[in-house]
Amino acid sequence: MRMPSLDASASSRAALAGTETVIHLAARVHVMNDRAADPLAAFRVVNTAGTLTLARQAAAAGIRRFIFVSSVKVNGESTEAGHPFSAANTPAPQDPYGISKREAEDGLREIAAATGMEVVIVRPPLVYGPGVKANFAALMRAVQRGLPLPLGSVTGNRRSLVALDNLVDLLITCIDHPAAANQTFLVSDGEDLSTADLLRRMGQAMSKPARLLPVPPALLKLGAALVGKGDMAQRLLGNLQIDITHTRETLGWTPPIGVDEGLRRAAAGMVPRP
Repeated sequence: MRMPSLDASASSRAALAGTETVIHLAARVHVMNDRAADPLAAFRVVNTAGTLTLARQAAAAGIRRFIFVSSVKVNGESTEAGHPFSAANTPAPQDPYGISKREAEDGLREIAAATGMEVVIVRPPLVYGPGVKANFAALMRAVQRGLPLPLGSVTGNRRSLVALDNLVDLLITCIDHPAAANQTFLVSDGEDLSTADLLRRMGQAMSKPARLLPVPPALLKLGAALVGKGDMAQRLLGNLQIDITHTRETLGWTPPIGVDEGLRRAAAGMVPRP
């Protein structure tokens, strides 16, 4: 059933009839050059108010378990080397998207406590797979076309990613695993990559060797700051690591595919540009 909107006024009662579990992924996300007068308010309409309205209606309909796909941005934007985010960390979101997701998480826990509906929260990092878009797709296309990229010296950072297949497998596990109830789980592929290593392995997945130029990261950071691309530089040069020990141990879960297979599937599913 297609929902026309997701906000505080949306009604999902017809869609919830006869259902035991809700997996909620819809969100306002990837809004580039946001023109909203108040971006946080715009994110809250869908990500917070819409989510909590759906959850209240789910609880009223007798839904047993509500699985909410949140974001690692609830934890924060970056990590110190060797100090990955974990589910036990105090949330520290820094942008409107992350703040709206944290507020939704807080509200869901309150609804769970008040109604008895089980809530499971999953916080993924960047998700890649067939049809991936935004910056990840741009990097894959650059490697595919053999374009030189000045990222060959970005070997000291580490970032966690999650293949779509791994995220889906975890969500399926959370549907009926008894230990998942009222837990928060972080998810990743279980292998953290430097930017240079990621690009090389993208190339291997597409049988196109990555052409990486050895430009010092400090120079890249300075150049990005001068042109107002500091956020992009952070994503390419900085660390964002995730510790999935709690997820593994609580659910007995292991990512079913590795990074190389995930990249191969993403490459096979790339949508050709006209």
